[in-house]
Amino acid sequence: MENKKRILVVDDEAQITLVLRSGLSKHGYEIRVAPEGETALDIFSAWSPDLVVTDLSMPNMSGLELCRKLRAVSQIPIIVLSVKEDESVKIEALDAGADDYVTKPFGIGELLARIRAVLRRSPPEPTPENTVIFGLTWRSVGSRCAVRRFISHQKSLN
Repeated sequence: MENKKRILVVDDEAQITLVLRSGLSKHGYEIRVAPEGETALDIFSAWSPDLVVTDLSMPNMSGLELCRKLRAVSQIPIIVLSVKEDESVKIEALDAGADDYVTKPFGIGELLARIRAVLRRSPPEPTPENTVIFGLTWRSVGSRCAVRRFISHQKSLN
């Protein structure tokens, strides 16, 4: 069974989040929605999404601030979805940590293609289950004794 990629949508416009939830879910993504940045950070911490799609203009915390806070703790792909068309705003968003910028109104096909592209380019977040060291996948990154046992277990399999 294929794991669905998780997308956190951050926007205070209910109509936009409805369109995104519907369109992205229909294409196999698991979606969570946050109406503003603080809630997005809480969901990010609890849910571990694979991608964040965020607006720039929101109450309490701007999308730029959200990008900076996410980038400080993660390399998660971030796509900004905004009505702001000025080049300087796009540059500021990309410099704040966004990986891509899509201007509203947008086509769902283009957004889906951009989502696939950033997910394709981004490695998974490191976890003990997917960390590869010297060609070996570590199931636990515990004490030196646990590492030695794992190495000797690997050698006994050869």
